[in-house]
Amino acid sequence: MEVFRVAGVRLAYAFSEGAGPVVVFCSGYGSDMGGTKAMRLWEFCRARGMAMLRFDYSGHGASGGRFEDGCVGEWAADAAYVVSAVIPGREVVLVGSSMGGWIALLLALELGALVKGMVLIAPAPDFTEGLARGRLSAAQLAALRRDGVIYPPSQYGAPMPLTLKLLEDGARHLLLGGKIAVKCPVRVLHGMRDADVPWEHTLKLAACLESEDVRLVFVKDGDHRLSREADLAVLEEVVSTIG
Repeated sequence: MEVFRVAGVRLAYAFSEGAGPVVVFCSGYGSDMGGTKAMRLWEFCRARGMAMLRFDYSGHGASGGRFEDGCVGEWAADAAYVVSAVIPGREVVLVGSSMGGWIALLLALELGALVKGMVLIAPAPDFTEGLARGRLSAAQLAALRRDGVIYPPSQYGAPMPLTLKLLEDGARHLLLGGKIAVKCPVRVLHGMRDADVPWEHTLKLAACLESEDVRLVFVKDGDHRLSREADLAVLEEVVSTIG
């Protein structure tokens, strides 16, 4: 199924009706609604009669648009639009993986009391400033300013484009500089062998959240993806007991 936020740009989604708050999955940078965690939760929710919504940001997966044209603000707007178009006024549990954790937090600020809980997996709020920019060499920064895009190597496959637009837009959506007005229960899962988003990043996030109901689960031998069977079982347990 699909909706259009911007003329000509298709936003693909899948929705399964069910009881309780709708589990809304926000995927990571360059990932999509067909990823391991999204599909595992999809089957989990369907088997238990829980409502779930998964979708692709513009430039991702089955959605239209170019990845290089996107940025955090645009992708957060995509998420908000799909939620408002498909499940208007419904209570939700937001699940965000990596960059999807940042998107989920921005979405929670917009949805307010409709958010009954959040589950964040290796969340990466502010990654454009605190993680991506700081890891670029002087030569990479110069190339980024000159060309508007670079292609750093990735341990997950082909190099992913990193755009100047992404960094500049990300600076307008930073969250970790003060209190984050999220008051619902929040659960965070983070691998302590995460080479992309250090687990200490989650401690900064927890300190900024206004909610007092925040619980952190650190997986000592877990990597960034947390997609092993044992990791997915923990994710299922956490989602089933929140909201």
